[in-house]
Amino acid sequence: MGRVVIEMREVVIGTGKAYLLVRAHVANPSDRPKFDQWYHMHHLPYAKEKLKAESGWRFWSRSDPSIHYALYQFDSMEVLHERMDSPQLKSLLVDFDLAFPQVTRTRELIEMMQEV
Repeated sequence: MGRVVIEMREVVIGTGKAYLLVRAHVANPSDRPKFDQWYHMHHLPYAKEKLKAESGWRFWSRSDPSIHYALYQFDSMEVLHERMDSPQLKSLLVDFDLAFPQVTRTRELIEMMQEV
């Protein structure tokens, strides 16, 4: 009989990193290329700079092609809450609303609890 060897890896729990997850619903398929280009060239770098995020990523859902996600990383939930109450966030919301008033979005504040 063969033996099964399970490799144990380090597990980090409670790193304290916090994330802003923005979920946008780009309902009209004809809006998606323009939205994608605008987010790529303008909004993601602008938001990262204005919010002083450590990193920023964006994704298109492959389950529902109308859904776009942006994820911004912050050092802690305390820092993220400060940024959510900032004038910079308000200017980002205006920027988005002016460019794509027809695109609805929601925001979630999430905290990393475990990384393997």
